[in-house]
Formats: sequence, structure tokens, C-alpha cells
Amino acid sequence: MKKVLITGSEGFIGSHLVEYLVKKKYKVKAFVLYNSYADKGWLQTLDAEILKKIEIHFGDIRDDKNLSLAFKNVDHVIHLAALIGIPYSYSSTKSYIDTNIIGTYNILEQCIKSKIKKLIITSTSEVYGSALKIPIDENHKLQAQSPYAATKIAADKLTESYIKSFNLNAVIVRPFNTYGPRQSTRAVIPTIITQILKNKNIELGSLTPKRDFNYVYNVCDAFEKILKSNKLNGKEVNICSGESISILNLIKLISKILKKNVQIKMSKKRLRPIKSEVDHLKGSNKKFLYHMPNYKKTDLMNGLKKTIEWYSDNENLKRFDSENYTT
Repeated sequence: MKKVLITGSEGFIGSHLVEYLVKKKYKVKAFVLYNSYADKGWLQTLDAEILKKIEIHFGDIRDDKNLSLAFKNVDHVIHLAALIGIPYSYSSTKSYIDTNIIGTYNILEQCIKSKIKKLIITSTSEVYGSALKIPIDENHKLQAQSPYAATKIAADKLTESYIKSFNLNAVIVRPFNTYGPRQSTRAVIPTIITQILKNKNIELGSLTPKRDFNYVYNVCDAFEKILKSNKLNGKEVNICSGESISILNLIKLISKILKKNVQIKMSKKRLRPIKSEVDHLKGSNKKFLYHMPNYKKTDLMNGLKKTIEWYSDNENLKRFDSENYTT
């Protein structure tokens, strides 16, 4: 079996993807952001039998010299490492440029030098901005409504240029709002769940935006199918549910599952700048399903039940309060 390097492996989606691919018998090298504590992020919570099958490499995608060491004996790369918190991008834009653009450039360069067979670049639905048409397909105009979105658009376009200029075999995937166990409480679904579990009033920003939520295992399955297939090589593809729900109705659904009545309070500190808010994200998954007709997914209700169960069992964990770096 070929070896897959996963950057951002210690984060929410990354740790699930590592676990998923190991169970599928892939050889996995997990690229973890260097820290003085040798902290492996969410990878440390994986079953010991899974963890011992993973090769860990500490480094930083902004450091091309270290990155070249990580690429040794690797066949495929899935690039997830990024700065992802939208509010943080307003105050620390340069950090996003360094990580999301320069970091992606380093990945692309190493893929060429190391003759990587296939690269999957993780983009985001935020590159589409507020929808000009619903559902949003891959031909939708790209709109930078936050510094975060701007850096991801730049990374996408840089990847596109390497596909066309250097014949790089790459796929740009655009997950919509992924949720599930291990997600940081800065994200809306964990925020709602944990506040209800603590019997607190719900404090959120705007309740009217609609989002396309996709359970994390659906996303991992999609990544693996794209990795195995040649049908989407050189293309951009959405990974989404094809459905959307407002934040208000999401709160009602989660409170119904938990059988609790809640009071909702709007928090000004959670509001995005007006022109930066994305009103409606509902993706088109026709392109993906056309090439992957046997794809089956967990629906929102069942995904929420599994997510709620995990947060109920892990209320005292602190790790998901601070995740900002990796996807």
C-alpha cells in the first residue's frame, strides 16, 4: 500500500482522516505542527493500536527545509494544515498569508521535487462568499469576504497554476461546514451542544445565516474515494450534503434531540462585520456524485446524535477549546 502524508493531521478533520485511512490499511505519515511539548493534538486520543501504525513527523509547512524531510518515501499528499478561524483572520492577516499561501506554495514545490503521484489540496466553501446562486457549484464566482477566504482563494489559484504549468496531479476539494467529534467549540455546532449541556443560555451571533453541514466521516470517506479515483484529477470539487439549515433551526433541532428548552441571546462579539458575513451556503454535490455514484452519507439528524453523544462523554476535555491552526 502507498504511503500518504497528511498535513494538519493533529486537527479536527485531520485526525479523523488519519484514523479512517489507517483502518482502510493505508500507510500514513502524520505531519504535526512542531511544539516544544511534543503534543500530537487529537492524534493523542486515538486508540493505541491505531496510533502505533502512524509515522509522526513534527515540522511546520512554512519551513521548506523541514518539509522536504517529511516528503521522503511518500507517494500521496493530503494537505489540510491551515489557519482556519475566520474572526482571528481579521486581526492576524499576515499569519494567514504566511501559513495558507506560503505554506501551500511550499507543499506544491515539494510535490514537484519529490514527484508525488497525487496531491489533494483542502480548500473551503468560504471561497464562494455569499451565494449568487443556490445551490453553489464549482463554477460559482470566488469572493473574498474575509482575509481567511482571500488566502484560501490564493492557495486554490496557486494550485491551479501548478496543475496547468507543471502538470501536477492535484485535486482541490472544497468541504462545506464539516462537524463531528473533536471539533473546536469555536464552531457553531459544538458551541450550541456544549452550552446546552451546561444548561446555559445559547449565546451566538446572527441566527439567520444558512449552512450546509456535513458529518466528518462523510468528509473522510469522500477524501479516500477521491484519493483512489482518477476521475477528478486536475479539478475542483465540492464535498457537501446538498442541503442547508439556518442557525436558528439548527438550535431547535439540537435542543429537540437533547430534550431541553433553551433561551437564545445574541452576542455582539460573535457577529461578523456586515459585509464579511456569508448569508447562505448550500453546495451542489452533483459533480462529486456523478463520479462517485456509490457514495453514502450520514444525514444531519444521525450525525448530530453521534456528535452530541461524543460531547456528552467528553465534557471535561479542554483540548477542543483552543484549536485554531489545523483543519
